[in-house]
Formats: sequence, structure tokens, C-alpha cells
Amino acid sequence: MDRTPNKLAFVAYFPASRSVNSLNQDVAATKGNEFEDYFLKKELLMAIYEKGFEKPSPIQEESIPIALTGSDIIARAKNGTGKTAAFCIPALEKIDSDANLIQVLILVPTRELALQTSLVCKELAKHLKIQVMVSTGGTSLKDDIMRLYQPVHLLVGTPGRILDLTRKGICNLRGASMVVMDEADKLLSVEFQPLVEQLITYLPPNRQILMYSATFPITVKDFKDRHLRRPYIINLMNELTLKGVTHYYAFVEEKQKVHCLNTLFSKLQINQSIIFCNSVKRVELLAKKITELGYSCFYIHAKMMQDHRNRVFHDFRNGACRNLVCTDLFTRGIDVQAVNVVINFDFPKQSETYLHRVGRSGRFGRLGLAVNLVTCEDHFNLYKVQKELDTKIKQIPPSIDAALYCG
Repeated sequence: MDRTPNKLAFVAYFPASRSVNSLNQDVAATKGNEFEDYFLKKELLMAIYEKGFEKPSPIQEESIPIALTGSDIIARAKNGTGKTAAFCIPALEKIDSDANLIQVLILVPTRELALQTSLVCKELAKHLKIQVMVSTGGTSLKDDIMRLYQPVHLLVGTPGRILDLTRKGICNLRGASMVVMDEADKLLSVEFQPLVEQLITYLPPNRQILMYSATFPITVKDFKDRHLRRPYIINLMNELTLKGVTHYYAFVEEKQKVHCLNTLFSKLQINQSIIFCNSVKRVELLAKKITELGYSCFYIHAKMMQDHRNRVFHDFRNGACRNLVCTDLFTRGIDVQAVNVVINFDFPKQSETYLHRVGRSGRFGRLGLAVNLVTCEDHFNLYKVQKELDTKIKQIPPSIDAALYCG
């Protein structure tokens, strides 16, 4: 076990990886495997290459062949290193499109992540006769019921909605031989774990469970002992933060934050940025201020109507706006590859939150920048984050070399 005192407590459960060498780069330090090495269906291989994947990333190299054997997996890898494809590819490979039943269930904690994951599955299944469905709260239950009367092979969704449909007898999971828990630490939180536990009772006894996340609470051991069978442990996190992200802080008074943000906008070469606040009210107020300063800005938070959230997420991902202000709703697995700057307008209280926030930049080996606006009240949390993540957050210089976060 990792007992190093300056690592987060919630990583302590994981032993050193039994098969993974320490990485020089988060996605480039591979073993040299090719996707052809896994003997995948030619239609799936075609979609993989059409999506722009050239070679498997380290998490894909470790995960895909093990998942194809039917083994349970507990995998830790950094945000932005290819976890989604690491489980989508073996899931699609194992599905029999001639069998009219749900064979793979992918559980995620947020609606935005469900939509994004289902999109990846659909893109990878474009040449296969595999039907992918997404089901989340905040959308029409009637529409989901009607859709489930048609063939569905792979179901992506949030636990509450899937459990509701299953209890009603509409969603039949008796053929779901593979269950994926993405952002598994969140799915094992107090909010979701009771729902996940109930869902497992509807699954076949010989199901395969794959758990993926950048961080895991120590409580994962109890879940593992009860539900997983000799899981294969993958640990690609000798370091917690992405190597390509540079971290800075600026000490400011609360009333100076907007002025400081304006200065950052004028000096940084931002492709797209995500700006985090600690409350819904502050998100809306800051988005209004940014718009008044003359910059394009969207905002998103959990109290918005789902249709509105979907539209904002879709438009931002497609580059319709440069800046997005949000709460921690947006920290879980969301992949917008043009984002090269993350700004913590409000510094987070937990190291785990910081890790997931800054992981929105520097995706898949790209460079990124994290800028933290820190007040006197944040001094202790700044120290704690650096110690627990073993990460150096440096004082912001007068100018920042664009080569650190552009490219």
C-alpha cells in the first residue's frame, strides 16, 4: 500500500502497479502496442482510426486486453489519458449485435458525462450493428420507456434513472454481462452508492465489473470485497496531476478578483477556458461580469434545466464560446480538448476537487495552464493541496510563456 504521508488518503488503497512501469509522459510513454494487437473486429478498428486514435495510450494498453478476458478491473489513471476508450473498445468488441438485449451497462455520475460517453460509444460503433442508448434524470421518462421497447445493446446512464427504469420492469439487465463504473469514486459516494448497490442486484451473477477513476476513496475496498472477483489492479498514478499542466497562484483580495481575471484574459493566449466558482450564485454573477467586460462567456450549473445544460455543453464543446463559468458539476470526466486554461476563481477546499478541476486542461498529452486566485482565507487550502497532491503551485510571474500551455 502507498503509505506516503504527502499523498492523498483516498489513494492509499492501491498497491503499486504489478505490470506498469513509471511513465515519463502521461499518454506517450506506451509499450508500443497497436490496436491490431487486440484482434478487434475490423469494423471497430475502422472506427477507432477514423476517430483519430493512432496507438493505444498507457491506460488503454493495460485495460483493453484484460477487459477482453472477462476479468474485473480496478483502474486508476489521470484525467485526460484515454479512460473512456479504454472501456468502450472492449465493451463494443464483446457485444453480440444479433442478441436483442442490453449486454453492457455504463454508469456515470453526471448527465453531461453520460451524453459525452454515449457519443464516444456511438462513434466507435458506427460500422457495427450495435444500438447505444443514453438515459439520465432530467429527461423524458416516457421517451426512455419507448426507446427501451426497441433494441438496445449498450446502455449509458446515471444510477437513479437506470434504477427507476429497472424497478418498473422496463429496463432488463439480466443480460448485462459487463458493467462499467466511470468516475467510480463519485459513484461510491454517499449520494450514489445505495443506488449502485441496488442496481447490482438486477445484474447476472457472473457479470464483469470495470471501475475507472483518477481517485478512489478507501471505501472502494469494501465494495471490491463484496462485488468483484479477484480484480486486476491497474495503477498509472505514481504522480497525481497531469505532467503537461503548469500551476500558478495569485494572492488577491476578494474585491480584486474580477480585475485580476480581466488582466488574465488580456495577457493569456486562451483557446478555451473553464472558470470554477464554489457556488451557483457566484457562477451567475461572474458570468454576468465577464460578459460586461466584453468577453464571450457561457455558464453552467446543476440548478439549470437539463435542456439548457445540454445546449450550453454542446455549444461550448463545439467552440461557440471561449469561456465557461461553472460549479464542480463540470469536473467529472468532461473532455473539451480545446481547453488549455483552467482558472479557479474560487480556490477549492479539497485536494480531490482541485485534481479534477485542473484535469479539464492538458487533455490527452496536451499542454495546459491552471491559475488560482487565492485570498487570505485560502492560504491553508493552498498549502494542503500542494502537500497532498505533491504538486508545486508557483507564484504567478509578470508574464507567462505561451509555450507552457499552447501546443
